[in-house]
Amino acid sequence: MKAVILAGGDGTRLHPLTLVTNKHLLPVYNKPVIYYAIEKLAAAGVDKIMVVTSPRQVEHFVNLLGSGQNFKSKNTGKQTQIVYGIQNEPRGIAEGLWIAKDYISNDNCVLYLGDNIVEDDIGEHVANFKDGATIFLKKVEDPVRFGVASVDKMGNVLEIEEKPKNPKSNLAVVGVYIYDNSVFNKMTGQPKSARGEYEITYVNNKYIEEGTLKSVLLKKDWFDVGTSESLFAAGNFMRNKISRLES
Repeated sequence: MKAVILAGGDGTRLHPLTLVTNKHLLPVYNKPVIYYAIEKLAAAGVDKIMVVTSPRQVEHFVNLLGSGQNFKSKNTGKQTQIVYGIQNEPRGIAEGLWIAKDYISNDNCVLYLGDNIVEDDIGEHVANFKDGATIFLKKVEDPVRFGVASVDKMGNVLEIEEKPKNPKSNLAVVGVYIYDNSVFNKMTGQPKSARGEYEITYVNNKYIEEGTLKSVLLKKDWFDVGTSESLFAAGNFMRNKISRLES
């Protein structure tokens, strides 16, 4: 299985820090944000990754990550192979995935939003994935800030609402998705949303229509480090975690 890490966007909520570099390169305690995504994928046995970012900042990622020589897949022991894709304008998550279409080819793939830090191990779900799609969910206190999923008793996703005023559940959609190789067929002819972007919710709804969108409920911590507050909270969490391990 291959993976796509989306690491574009303007990071406006993190200005002025992101006026000079990409938010995925900012530090969370002792390493850049994007390291957490790469290390999580490597631990899950994924050793082929495309990082999709803007043309203005791709050189920053190449200087930091190179071709992946500093990362290894836990399962295979192979060096992680990193390549790069360019998203000229931030026109949505689905467009970012589409840019990797030729790279993914006929493989299944993990789509990972690079500003997400997930503490749960996703390796079992990657290894056991067969078809359809799987999304990861986390119970939150403020679901109005997120995409929110409704699921049945078996974890099948029935509906996803984007930042609803009156959410039907407290299950936020985490920025990690697993798709089978039919995902690009589902994206063909996709219209832009009202805000002018190609939304990943459109793709997920196609799987819902087929009854093939499954969910996994995360039990450990999750951070979406798109704001100064969440970046600070994630850094403190990692500092305390490492301190406990070293004590």
